[in-house]
Amino acid sequence: MASGLLAILDDIAALMDDVALATKVATRKTAGILGDDLAVNAEKATGFLAERELPILWAITKGSLLNKLVIVPIALLLNAFFPLAITLILLVGGCYLAYEGAQKILDYFVKAAKNKPQVRPDAEQDKAVVDGEKQKIKSAITTDFILSVEIVIIALGTVAEQNTTVQVLTVSTVALVATIGVYGLVALLVRTDDAGHQLIKRSNGKGALSTLGHALVGALPIIIRFLSVVGTLALLLVSGGIFVHNLPYLDRLLPGLAAPLKEFGIGLVVGLAMAGLLGLFKSVGSFFKSADPAQAREGKF
Repeated sequence: MASGLLAILDDIAALMDDVALATKVATRKTAGILGDDLAVNAEKATGFLAERELPILWAITKGSLLNKLVIVPIALLLNAFFPLAITLILLVGGCYLAYEGAQKILDYFVKAAKNKPQVRPDAEQDKAVVDGEKQKIKSAITTDFILSVEIVIIALGTVAEQNTTVQVLTVSTVALVATIGVYGLVALLVRTDDAGHQLIKRSNGKGALSTLGHALVGALPIIIRFLSVVGTLALLLVSGGIFVHNLPYLDRLLPGLAAPLKEFGIGLVVGLAMAGLLGLFKSVGSFFKSADPAQAREGKF
């Protein structure tokens, strides 16, 4: 009886060793995409009122955990029975990331072209803030879903030769570590200014702690602007990387060009094309909606 129990414990220990080693390798291989995930989500989780930052970040984190809960079992099943579907899902996700990155660039130039900011009544402004929060949370969770798919697929690829148990445990561990690590760092980042204010308060505005506090408070707006740029670049680089890695003819395109430049260029081109198509669909939809119903029935527009 004791020998049987020891054998079971030995098997469990061996399994945990295999999972730990596989997780280490998988985490190393997903480090790049995790960095992009951090940049994108840090940018999406900033820019809110101070008291709303953590609740919004928690809402995004819960959405991310739900994403992983859906993605991991589906990825394992598709990898076993229909691996082509994984590639198709990645390509569709790449189109979305490219569109989001390109749209951020277009929005920047559109906002820069506007001279007069719109002034709204308080009630409308409050509603706009709430709607903006909901939209940003939804966008962050959607982007997280696509980035999570790529993280899970990369992790799954590192344990493709292992047995099913090791695959499940490794991919699940990487997915959990990705969520906790990324959003934990984002939470620390968005509270940088609060830490600075606390240092200033405790030092009574004097000494090295006060200087450090003022530096932290002053650094946050710069960090947010920096993350906005990095997050946009990451969206285009990740999307371009998805296309290059899953469409062989794109990988052979412009062989002399550095991989990051090629991936960024492809992501930007696809993103602008998606933004143009969506804008065209919206224009056509608006045209038909604004057409006179009587004329529409007669075929006159």
